[in-house]
Amino acid sequence: MLKTLKQSAIVAKHILSLSSSTKSFTRHLSIKTFPPLQSKLSALCSNGQLQDALLEMAVQGLEIKFEGYDTILNECVNRKALREGQRVHTHMIKTQYFPPLYLRTRLVILYCKCDCLDDARHVFDEMPERNVVSWTAMISGYSQNGFSSEALSLFVQMLRSGTEPNEFTLATTLPCCTGDCGLDYGRQIHSVIIRYNYESHVFVGSSLLDMYAKAGKIHEAQRVFDGLVERDVVSCTAMIAGYAQLGFDVEAVELFRRLLKEGMSSNYVTYTSLLTALSGLAALDQGKQVHNHILRRELVSYVVLQNSMIDMYAKCGNLMYARRVFDRIPERSVISWNAMLVGYSKHGMGSNVIELFKLMRAEGKVKPDSVTFLAVLSGCSHGGMEDTGLGIFDEMVAQKDGFMPNIEHYGCVVDLLGRSGRLEQALKFIDEMPYKPTAAIWGSLLGACKVHSNIDVGEYVGSKLVEIEPENAGNYVILSNLYASAGRWEEVRNLRELMKEKAVSKEPGRSWIEIDQTLHTFHASDRSHPRKDEVQMKVKELLVRLKEAGYEPDLSCVLYDVEDEQKEKILMGHSEKLALAFGLLSTCEGSPLRVIKNLRICVDCHNFAKFISKLYGRQVSIRDKNRFHHIKGGVCSCGDYW
Repeated sequence: MLKTLKQSAIVAKHILSLSSSTKSFTRHLSIKTFPPLQSKLSALCSNGQLQDALLEMAVQGLEIKFEGYDTILNECVNRKALREGQRVHTHMIKTQYFPPLYLRTRLVILYCKCDCLDDARHVFDEMPERNVVSWTAMISGYSQNGFSSEALSLFVQMLRSGTEPNEFTLATTLPCCTGDCGLDYGRQIHSVIIRYNYESHVFVGSSLLDMYAKAGKIHEAQRVFDGLVERDVVSCTAMIAGYAQLGFDVEAVELFRRLLKEGMSSNYVTYTSLLTALSGLAALDQGKQVHNHILRRELVSYVVLQNSMIDMYAKCGNLMYARRVFDRIPERSVISWNAMLVGYSKHGMGSNVIELFKLMRAEGKVKPDSVTFLAVLSGCSHGGMEDTGLGIFDEMVAQKDGFMPNIEHYGCVVDLLGRSGRLEQALKFIDEMPYKPTAAIWGSLLGACKVHSNIDVGEYVGSKLVEIEPENAGNYVILSNLYASAGRWEEVRNLRELMKEKAVSKEPGRSWIEIDQTLHTFHASDRSHPRKDEVQMKVKELLVRLKEAGYEPDLSCVLYDVEDEQKEKILMGHSEKLALAFGLLSTCEGSPLRVIKNLRICVDCHNFAKFISKLYGRQVSIRDKNRFHHIKGGVCSCGDYW
């Protein structure tokens, strides 16, 4: 049988050497008359019989050549069949077959796909020659497995070897430009891209703008995006995601709208990025529209998209919809549970947090992680459930769930103790922590000192914060509030002078309110809104009516030693008051008012919103930097403590 096969191969070789005019016919004749050795391998692989193909390879022994190896290796690559691919590689070595560049590259690809980077590099290093495909295969293997420095080092070696990169090499290398030096590396690769004229290429451009966006250079990302000759769903999504990740939520939504009008197709990643932007804006009506888009496109089965919808609804203040999405997920990941837990926590619904956490433990399908416990402890803190939170923390220390608390969990406990007024206990807890306290931990305790008017502890904590974070304006503001509430204006002035010396500036307050799917932005003492005069008149009208009902402006919220009348005027210019006044002007009677603020809401604005809710019969929802405030009938979900 083997002798017959050898004779067939010799005859086939002779037929294929005929003149070009008869080559096509004789090739057809040779296949029909003398079946080549590789045809059986091809048939077996085509039918998915990889094991039988490997057995046939062993039977053929020395007779197997390029086509046979190529057929089996391609099947191994497609299946990520490592052991089977190793058998092919071993067969080459045993039969002393000298594989050409193409087959060596296929071996590199196989090992990279199977996460065997050492084997892939061994094959790569033994290549007598390399082309751009083999270089790219090895760089891609490192890049996709998180070995960024190795990928960048190999890219440099490739350039030094004189091999020109192609669009796939560049698009693969750019994602490695992360970390402290990532932007510098990315800009150097950008110069290489310009040198080889790939800047307008859609693959390269998408990776390039994504690199700039992740480095926080959104304007450079925008320039790359604008320079693309053609755009696909990947490049459009990368730009929208870049805006959303950096907090340019309005720009992300506007870009999506524009690209949608231009005929852009969207995938689940596009919608995930868009939902992130809408979450930041608390744009509930637009979020519902996107949800409908997702349902019509039948994309709702993607878990990452479902998680984003939970997060969006929770951050937009609609926990009922968030829970509805959560309950319909067939296989919840830990991210799904965390999104719902964080949602309840931000709304101050501690009992719901604990109930859901118990359900998670009872199901046992998903193990809690660091974020889970942060959400639970934060929920207990915001919900006034100090003892429950401390009990869960003790369970963490005892490793009941196999998870030890880290510095962030200790910070949650400090916040929990501070909110409950146990400031001395919080200080003692900080001293006994196995970690060095961070600025965030001291900051939460300083906020608690302000709430509980404890100047002694507040001064001590404030000095620690100014020492750790001399450039953080928020620390100075909280300490100034503490001094102002006690009428210690000299200390307030000293802090203000210290801020000037250190060139520290306070972030200006901003608030947003969505009316008819249009987002309106207000700044403190805003004079830029098209209807500013109407808004100012409405604020004055509200002040009169609210005072008649018992509202008294809390002048301690003003950090200036000026006349009471001037303090009152400053308070009336707070951005959330302007947004609420505009909401009353622009919506029908009884409609809910939803406001989002970039900073923590002050006590006076909180009282102002409570009176509006009671007198005008409106449900008021305010999302500040820390949490949600749901106000109905003059009563807030936070229990006047936040």
